[in-house]
Order: sequence, then structure tokens, then C-alpha cells
Amino acid sequence: MPDELWVVDLGTRSYGDVLEFQRAVARARISGDIEQDVLLLVEHPPVITLGRSSKNAHLLANAEQLAARGVELFEVERGGDVTFHGPGQLVGYPIIDLKRHKQDLHWYLRQVEELLIRAIGRLGLSGERVSKYTGVWTRQRKIASIGVHARDWVTWHGFALNVATELSYFDLIVPCGIPEVTMTSVQRELGRATDIREVSEVVVASAADVFALAPRWLGAATIEARTSPAAATTP
Repeated sequence: MPDELWVVDLGTRSYGDVLEFQRAVARARISGDIEQDVLLLVEHPPVITLGRSSKNAHLLANAEQLAARGVELFEVERGGDVTFHGPGQLVGYPIIDLKRHKQDLHWYLRQVEELLIRAIGRLGLSGERVSKYTGVWTRQRKIASIGVHARDWVTWHGFALNVATELSYFDLIVPCGIPEVTMTSVQRELGRATDIREVSEVVVASAADVFALAPRWLGAATIEARTSPAAATTP
């Protein structure tokens, strides 16, 4: 039987709930209670997250301004600086055991970029890397952000691909700590309404190709049943 990529579409869920869920899945992947790699797909209500490299100056809004726009704020263990998640953005959390692939986080980051480049390529957009940054650009505008964490060579956190995102939210931050960056979305670049389900399908196909896995869609309950009772503890 080929190695599989278990794909779970969580729909729209709060960042805090999914943060605890992906930590639980990572624990179970480390322990072996989940025996295959997992990709969680989700849309979040508006939220700004601060990675380990975040600088205070890169958050341009105060608590009152964030509250006025209904934006939550989280400090998390992933790498990278400040980013935004919100409706119309496809967020993917690959929970990958790199011991089955290559024990190299830099290699892994390049693979995540590659799957996103292939995915938007299937939609008709040319994706590219910028040598000194992590993420994916198209036409010199940033369309996807990446920030990961790992323990025992199992990854969590992941990528955010702007599909039909309200881009004005990025005015609240210096996205990924890059002052000169211009953010964009699949919808803006294609010049047409874009369905996030269509984008999810090409992202899953590209992830399966890049990691040489057979995709298998599962319900959240199937994965939840395999997670540890101590799911609320950070792995």
C-alpha cells in the first residue's frame, strides 16, 4: 500500500481551535497513533499571528483597532514574522513526518513553496520564489506565506494562500516583516471570482505530487479519534 496523505477539510473554524487540533494531530503523528501524513485545510475568521521572529514594529494596529475590525491576535511557535489569516484564504497545515522524506527543514520549506507554485500554475498563474524570503510570489506580488514548526521531524503550522482574501487586512501589519511587499490573491490575479474549493483540489493534488503520497480525504472525526487525550498540550 502506498504512503498516503490524509486530507481533512475543516471548513471555517477559529484559529485557536485549529491550533489545538493541529498540535494534537502532531502529537499523534509523533507517537504513531496517526500512521500517515496529514494535511488540514481551513479558512479562519480574521486573525493575526506572530511567529518567533516577529518584531513589535511590524504590527501596525493597536488592540482597539484590531477589535474594531474583529481581528484576533495570537503569538505562536512557528517560524517567521507576522501574518494575517481570514476569509477567502486557504490555510493548510501539513503534518508531515520528515523521517519518511528528508530530515531537512530547509528542504521541506522549498517543497511547500513548490506545491504552491504547482497549484497556482494549474490555475493559470506563474509562481516564483524570492531568494531571501520564504513564500510564493506572482508578478512580483506575494500570494502565499509560509511558517512552520517541527518536533521529532514532524511538522505543523504551514501555509496561507490568498484566494479571495480581503487584502486591506494586510494594512494592519508589515506582512512577514517585508516593508516593500505587495500582497495579492488568486482572484485578483486571475481577474475573476475564484472558488476556494477549486483551489483546495489543486493544492491537494500538488501536495500529493511533491511528497509522492496518495491523497485520501477523511472527515475530521476520523482524525480526532486517533489523537491523544492530552491534545491540549503543545507537542
